[in-house]
Parts: sequence; structure tokens; C-alpha cells
Amino acid sequence: MISRTINVSIEESRNVRPEAVLVQVASKYECHIDVEYDNKKVNAKSIIGMMSLGIFPGEMVTVYADGIDETTAVNDIEKYLSSK
Repeated sequence: MISRTINVSIEESRNVRPEAVLVQVASKYECHIDVEYDNKKVNAKSIIGMMSLGIFPGEMVTVYADGIDETTAVNDIEKYLSSK
């Protein structure tokens, strides 16, 4: 299991909610992935769970991954969340 704290810098667009894209990114991986924000941890592959976090740019989240492709998953999630 690995974890990484990430500063969210991606902006919400009119067409796509960042949470929806994050779910798509996380769903590409076999490992289990959770995102924690404000003492609440949810499955990163759940759109309802991700939307319930209410994450905004400038916030810090912690991503936990456990499984065969955990390192690649966390790297790609960090790349997405840190993009501007």
C-alpha cells in the first residue's frame, strides 16, 4: 500500500466535473484506490463518493492505493489533479 498527499490545482470546467474524470482515471487500474479529504475517505472509483468530498482547487487530498499497479495509479492521479 502506498499513499501520497497531493495539492489539487485542476480547475472545474463548464463541460466536465474534475471528479468524473478522476473516477475515469482511477478506474483504469486494478488496485483499490481511496481519496481522503477533510477526514472523509471514499473509493476513488465511485462517482457518488468522489462528488461527496467537495474538493476545490488549492485543497490537499491524500490518495491511497493498494494492489499490483498502485504506484502507476497514484502517479497518474497526481498528474491529473496537479494539471492546470
